[in-house]
Amino acid sequence: MAKRILITGAAGFLGSHLCDKFIAEGYQVIGMDNLITGDKKNIEHLFQHKSFQFFHHDVTTFVHVPGKLDYILHFASPASPIDYLKIPIQTLKVGSLGTHNLLGLAKEKNARILIASTSEVYGDPQVHPQDENYYGNVNTIGPRGVYDEAKRFQESITMAYHRFHGLETRIARIFNTYGPRMRLNDGRVIPAFIGQALRGEDLTVFGDGSQTRSFCYIDDQIEGIYRLLLSDYQYPVNIGNPEEISILDFAEEIISLTATHQKIVYKELPKDDPLQRQPDISRAKEILNWEPKVKRAEGMKKTYDYFKGLSLEELEKKEHKDFKEHIRK
Repeated sequence: MAKRILITGAAGFLGSHLCDKFIAEGYQVIGMDNLITGDKKNIEHLFQHKSFQFFHHDVTTFVHVPGKLDYILHFASPASPIDYLKIPIQTLKVGSLGTHNLLGLAKEKNARILIASTSEVYGDPQVHPQDENYYGNVNTIGPRGVYDEAKRFQESITMAYHRFHGLETRIARIFNTYGPRMRLNDGRVIPAFIGQALRGEDLTVFGDGSQTRSFCYIDDQIEGIYRLLLSDYQYPVNIGNPEEISILDFAEEIISLTATHQKIVYKELPKDDPLQRQPDISRAKEILNWEPKVKRAEGMKKTYDYFKGLSLEELEKKEHKDFKEHIRK
């Protein structure tokens, strides 16, 4: 009998690709999303698939799934600065109440659970590159704290369930990931740059552009998460691409890729924006036998082709349709 897996945040960027992966691997997949930042278009190709079910549900309220569950992937959360700065309370709730609910469900079903943590737990790091033993440098009361602390709490309660209840848990610390199905106007570096290039706008670089990021293509990220779920390792594992690049150099790459002639304009660096971001993936290499395969030039070409296929309306859309509905909750 096929194993059953619940994937929260299923209509989001990472969640939708995880649905594809586990269906391809022969699992029965239950997708769950409240669609605040997710989009059903990302999973509509699965609606007729016999191995897929979808529940429109907010995991910060009681979560019930009938029947057995073998695995849970908790990927429900706003993940970009635009998202979590507009809906800070929901961001904190999905990391705390939502995680608590899903850990309880995993305990009830005797299921293994993997939670999606983030490189943001390292804050603006004073250690470079960042390995899993680094505790981070986070401003708990800054504007980004709602996301950073939600994820740090998520890790803490997950390990508490592991230690106190003997629950099988996995923690993926996800670094910057890109590829098809990203939201064009979600504020992250790659869709922001590509969107500006496609609209003929100047590319906006914050600060002097010397801050660095490390970009992992979606296919590599999904494979790393898949291997971590099926591993025997319960502590956090960095999943990301260690190839580091400055934001200014990356802006130049985008201009070259898109064959546009936009200028680069500079704006003030947002508060607590990390100046360096590069994963140490030694643990993933050793435990999961995993490392990224897709070079940035190849991954960016695929991503750009995806964005080029979007409609003019999508290119010009500035705000997700559901924010106004949920902003005061």
